[in-house]
Formats: sequence, structure tokens, C-alpha cells
Amino acid sequence: MERKLWSREELILVFSLYLKLPFGKMHTRTPEIIEMANLIGRTVNSTAIRLTNFAACDPYHQNRGVKGMVGGIKQCQPIWDEFFGNKELLIFESETILAQKENLTIESKFDDILFDIKDLKGETKLREVKTRVNQNVFRQIVVANYSSKCAITGIDLPELLFASHIIPWSKNEDERLNPENGIFLSALYDKAFDRGLIAVNEKYQILISEKLKKKKDADYYGKYFAPIENQLLISPQRYFPKKEFIQYHLDVIFNKN
Repeated sequence: MERKLWSREELILVFSLYLKLPFGKMHTRTPEIIEMANLIGRTVNSTAIRLTNFAACDPYHQNRGVKGMVGGIKQCQPIWDEFFGNKELLIFESETILAQKENLTIESKFDDILFDIKDLKGETKLREVKTRVNQNVFRQIVVANYSSKCAITGIDLPELLFASHIIPWSKNEDERLNPENGIFLSALYDKAFDRGLIAVNEKYQILISEKLKKKKDADYYGKYFAPIENQLLISPQRYFPKKEFIQYHLDVIFNKN
């Protein structure tokens, strides 16, 4: 029977896993939970329970009237609050701890996205490593939120999909890693959204820009854009795009290029 108190490191790792997992997978048969339990030396059952403790901290579930398991919430709530106070720092810290547990460095763990910055030094390199790792984790969070499917087409090949920021990464540091600031989109619609050619309104319906509508006689417009006008986004698992972020995109980006 487990009696030792959970360390801050263990809680951070489980919280990071909570953000990356669809809610329906938070049970003892999920491979990622089994792997995490083995990594931190906890039982699979206790790790799954900690995940449901974090669910009890989640305003999304609170607003739905779903309490989760509140027994361990006192240990989990400070981690949740710290995350929303400094998402970039806590997520990078969690990935650094995870790499150490796997007997890796952060650079070797993410070699596929860091291979081209090996010659950078000091603060410049550290800043670039943090940015790329955090972008990678943001993608994982958005993937889980949209069940690995494009929110417009339902395409379920993650290799073809992008975690699109509603407010661009460079425009708001505080919301870069907020799952409410992400939509999972296929390459075409990701680029169109980023360039303000399409948007989403506060009812989560897709809007087409005037610039794009000028191409209504083109074959590609009839094939790829006309069918999606006023279509509802496919609902995410937990975090819907935040209305304030949607309004920013409508005001600042949509129809502006």
C-alpha cells in the first residue's frame, strides 16, 4: 500500500499527462498511465486517481457539475494554480523532469525538433529549446483536446494536422500554451485561419473572408471552402476556443490580409 507523500515532481508529471490525455482515457488500462506509473514508482491505480484529482481542479469539469475525485485535490490544486500562473515555465519543467526520469537530456529527448540548433550557445540556445519544446507540448495538448481529428474535416491523421493558435504565439505570451487558444486543423485550413482567410465566430461557426469569396467561381472554392461556410467546428473534448480569443482573431486577423 502506498503511503509516501507525492512529491512536487511527481505531481507535475501527472498533471502534464492530464493535459495530454483525452478525458475518456483516464483509467488504469491506458498505456500512457501505465508507463507514467512505472516511471515514477507508483501503482497504476494511484496514478489514475491523481489524474482524476486534477480533473476536480479543472474549471471545465466544475462548470459541468462533474466533481471528479476531490480526495487529493489539496495536493493537486497548487500545481494547477501554478500552471495557470506560468504555463511556459511549468510545462518546460515537466518535460525536463520527464527526460531525466527516462535517463535522457531535454535535447536528446526532443532531438527531432532541436537537431538544427546544436551550434547555438547560452541563453539564445536555452530560449530556443524552451520555445520549441513548449510548442511541441502545446500540440500534444491540442491533439488530445480534439481527439486527434481536424476540427473542420474530421481527418484523423495527425501527420497532416496542425495545432493552430487563435491568438498568434508572438502576440500573447501568457496564452501561448492555453488549450483554449488552440484549434486542431488540417494544413489547408490552418494556413487559411492563420492568414485571416477563414475564421470562427462565437457560435463556433466557420466564416469565409471577403477575399476568399472573390474566388467563388474557382473549382477549389467550391470543393474546399463553400461546403464549410457556417459549418460548426467539431466539438473538442474539454476546452472550447475562448470567446475573447475568437474575438481577437475576428478583430485583428480575419479579413485583414
